[in-house]
Amino acid sequence: MQFKNKTALITGSTSGIGLGIARAFAREGANVILNGFGDVTEIENLRAGIEQEFGVKARYDGADMSKPEAIEAMMGKALAEFGCIDILVNNAGIQHVAPIEEFPLAKWDAIIAINLSAAFHTIRLAFPAMKARKFGRIINVASAHALVASPFKSAYVAAKHGIAGLTKTVALEGAEYGVTANAICPGYVLTPLVQKQIPDTAKARGITEQQVIRDVLLAAQPTKQFVTVEQVAALGVYLASDAAGSTTGTIIPVDGGWTAH
Repeated sequence: MQFKNKTALITGSTSGIGLGIARAFAREGANVILNGFGDVTEIENLRAGIEQEFGVKARYDGADMSKPEAIEAMMGKALAEFGCIDILVNNAGIQHVAPIEEFPLAKWDAIIAINLSAAFHTIRLAFPAMKARKFGRIINVASAHALVASPFKSAYVAAKHGIAGLTKTVALEGAEYGVTANAICPGYVLTPLVQKQIPDTAKARGITEQQVIRDVLLAAQPTKQFVTVEQVAALGVYLASDAAGSTTGTIIPVDGGWTAH
C-alpha cells in the first residue's frame, strides 16, 4: 500500500489504459479521481466498485478536457477535498486520421486541446500544492507517436511530440521541489477503442480481422503482440514510487520495439 493517503487524478480513465492505471493506483492504496465520458450508470458502478474492492475513496468528475474552465473546476474541486493531487496522470486523448490537406480544422483544434493543452492546464493547477508539499508525480501518457510519426495523423503526432517537450520542461521546473514528470509512450494497446476499429478497417481494406491485427496494427511492433494495459499501468506505478525519485524528464517507450527501428 505504497500510496496510502495519497491522491491520484487520472484523466480519460473511464475505460482502457486510464481505467487500468486508476485501478493500479487504488490497489496500492491511493484515493483516485476518475474522469471521462460514458454511460452514467456504468461509470457509477466503476467508481463504487473501486471503493469497495480497494477500500479507498474514488470520485468521478465528468469535466470535458477540451474546455479550460471545466478543467479548472475539476482541479479546484479535487484540491478542495484532498488538499493536493499527489499523482497526476494525463491520459485523455482522441484521434482522427486524414491527409493533411483534408484534415478538418475542428478536429485539429479538438486533438490539440484534449491531447496537449489539457495536460498543460492540469499541470499548472496541480503544481503549486505539489511544490509546497515537496512531492509530486506527473505522468503523461503519450504514445510511440511522441517519438516517431505515421502518415495521416498530423494533429495526434504534433500533440504527442508536444507532450514530450512539456514533460521535459515541467521536470526541470519541479526538480528541486521533489516533483517529477515523465511520459509513458505505449505502442498499440488492445483497448475497447482499438477493438472497435478492427472490423471497420477489415471491411475498408477488404482483408480479414486477423490480417488487420497482424499487417496494420502490429506491423510496426517487432514483438507482434499488443502492449497490455497492465504493463502500462505497472510502469505508471513505478514512476509514482519513491524508487523513481530520480527518474524525471524521461520519455519511456512501452511499444514492443516499435521505436527501435
